[in-house]
Amino acid sequence: MDIRQGIGYDLHRIVEGRPLIIGGIRIPSSFGLLGHSDADVLAHAITDALLGALALGDIGGHFPDSDPAYKNADSMLLLSKVFQMVQAKGYMISNIDSVIIAEKPKMAPYIDEIVNSISGALNMDSSRVSVKAKTNEGVDSIGEGLAIAAWANVLLVAE
Repeated sequence: MDIRQGIGYDLHRIVEGRPLIIGGIRIPSSFGLLGHSDADVLAHAITDALLGALALGDIGGHFPDSDPAYKNADSMLLLSKVFQMVQAKGYMISNIDSVIIAEKPKMAPYIDEIVNSISGALNMDSSRVSVKAKTNEGVDSIGEGLAIAAWANVLLVAE
């Protein structure tokens, strides 16, 4: 059986005046994340995990921040484009396991909506998408509320 595993990570600094978008969902907050696109750390981590599983580099190589076409881009659309690459290479996503690391706001109330957003964008059953939320217990830039990060792990299976 041809299977491939990929891991992805992303981190963005917190800034005032931008919407906070995680997994394609706008989270009520007085701040957002700094980035060339919409700075969706979870979508970016999953995108990198998919690209890594295919040995196709990373999100910056495919959607560079030097390209004005990606200014304020919807990261879920970028994730969908990478999903098309997965399909074109003859793979399907078996499952996704991910974690959002943020001191604030609390992510737990939005987890189901985020799971549904990701599974919908990737045309897969929501039972195959895991999203967890953790804090950094006040340690480092994330713990001090200066940044939000995400990790993702994906398993691809040849169709």
